[in-house]
Amino acid sequence: MRTSQFPLQTVKETPADAEIASHQLMIRAGLIRKLAAGLYTWLPLGLKILRKVEKITRDEMNKTGALEVLMPALQPAELWQETGRWQKYGPELARLKDRHERDFCLGPTHEEIITDLARHELKSYKQLPITFYQIQTKFRDEIRPRFGVMRCREFIMKDAYSFHLDEASLQQTYDAMYQAYSNIFNHLGLKFRAVIADSGAIGGAVSHEFHVIADSGEDAIAFSTESHYAANVESAPALNSIDILADATETRSKVETPTQKTIAEITEFLNVPAHKVLKTLAVVRTRKDDNGNDVHEFFNLFLRGDHELNEIKARKLIGDFRMASDEEISAHHGCSAGFLGPRPAASHVLFDNAVKTLSDFVCGANEAGYHYRGCNWLANDDLRAIYQSALANDAFQDLRNVVAGDPSPDGQGEITLARGIEVGHIFQLGTKYSASMKAGIINEDGKHQIMIMGCYGIGISRVVAAAIEQNHDSRGIIWPAALAPFQVALCPMNLHKSVRLQQATETLYQQLLNLGIDVLLDDRKVRAGFMFADMELIGIPHCIILSDRGLDAGTFEYKARTAKDNIELPLTDVLSFIQNTIGKNV
Repeated sequence: MRTSQFPLQTVKETPADAEIASHQLMIRAGLIRKLAAGLYTWLPLGLKILRKVEKITRDEMNKTGALEVLMPALQPAELWQETGRWQKYGPELARLKDRHERDFCLGPTHEEIITDLARHELKSYKQLPITFYQIQTKFRDEIRPRFGVMRCREFIMKDAYSFHLDEASLQQTYDAMYQAYSNIFNHLGLKFRAVIADSGAIGGAVSHEFHVIADSGEDAIAFSTESHYAANVESAPALNSIDILADATETRSKVETPTQKTIAEITEFLNVPAHKVLKTLAVVRTRKDDNGNDVHEFFNLFLRGDHELNEIKARKLIGDFRMASDEEISAHHGCSAGFLGPRPAASHVLFDNAVKTLSDFVCGANEAGYHYRGCNWLANDDLRAIYQSALANDAFQDLRNVVAGDPSPDGQGEITLARGIEVGHIFQLGTKYSASMKAGIINEDGKHQIMIMGCYGIGISRVVAAAIEQNHDSRGIIWPAALAPFQVALCPMNLHKSVRLQQATETLYQQLLNLGIDVLLDDRKVRAGFMFADMELIGIPHCIILSDRGLDAGTFEYKARTAKDNIELPLTDVLSFIQNTIGKNV
């Protein structure tokens, strides 16, 4: 391709609203253009890369025996109402009415649609197992679209759904998809980890996320230093390195803390480390009573001061909740926020497991302006009663996020943390959708049986952004070989001024094309520095530089995208050199 036929839409200035590298570089390199908040047009260069992700994904899905379909983006409300998600999904579901006032939505996912297809098309156990997949546009009405195509409203996704007679069959397909996903991301040239995950709104019992490792990732990943264990921090069990309650070395005393409420303020004021402070989080759970009225229940959650609450773990224990307001804390607990502590005979309390072994700790005195220091569970009657009650009522639970240095849950090594960008997610759905939609087949015994389902998604457009987050420098994008829009940039110096250079360039260009090499010939009338900057910005891995001086010397210059300097080689070796170099990088 020639730049005269494939114009580069590069931009020199960084867009003001682009917060992360991928968003900045996708705009600057001319991959996308913003239409509205969370909506982007893919320009020819960006679409070329997007299609490469699609092809690799499609090839691996086909190898598993999955069958490609294409389902409507516009979905009738009736199917979502069958599963109860029309009410539960929330404002991210873009709802609309057609001219007949019937309710529809723009599909953020296709569980209902594929289950409806399956219940009409699949009749016998002999048709199972079967997996359908599609690569299609999704729409989620994000409250705050950001980071370009990383978190936008309209995006391209590969979603697959499998149907089974039993759990063993589901597990077999799940394992095949796990391997297929690993193959896809390996083929794309990305550093990734597959991690144990929470299934969230999609549902299901078993779930893995696939994360591209990048410092800008929104998700924290916990993995072992000595094994293959890896999990999203939200799902990783927190084990404690200390499991023995230490003897008291201090006597409890009440100290004045006039305005000190936060962990940071308390640690500085009392000169104690954060892990010696008991943190109290007041939350409110709202439920319906028998008459359908809202009932508000208050819970106190206790953690070490250096630990963070894992809300997913807490919700699995007590249900949906929110943080209590300062006014609610004062009204319910009779104490100002920031001074709460454990108290005898208190109901609705949970303690993180790490709190069980605290000694000589600081906690709120349940009185505004005061804390206790030198607290020990067994040294005082009131604390001993609280401790024994918590043990008896199973109130010590895993409430926190794991931290670096925690023992690995598989017993091998310690936990270390990294940032990741979620690009894929696989679920064992079970019968969450098939049961509610009565999607079944006739089994070997001639009886109707509800099918078991699996669900497998890859964010195709997000993969492009994640690859840039993982592979870029101050000059632009550094594409993995499989994703590069072109393999080679052919850059002649002052092409329009030299007939013999034009002839030599055209000959080499055709030779490269004949070898099946995807090459971009820069035939623009631009300065060398401008040309090289564009090639580096868009991330073409290999650059061949031709010049009259080189023709005189019988040489060409070669520069790899990641190299600092050019190297000069004999012009007679150009084809074999490029073939060998590209072969080593595919």
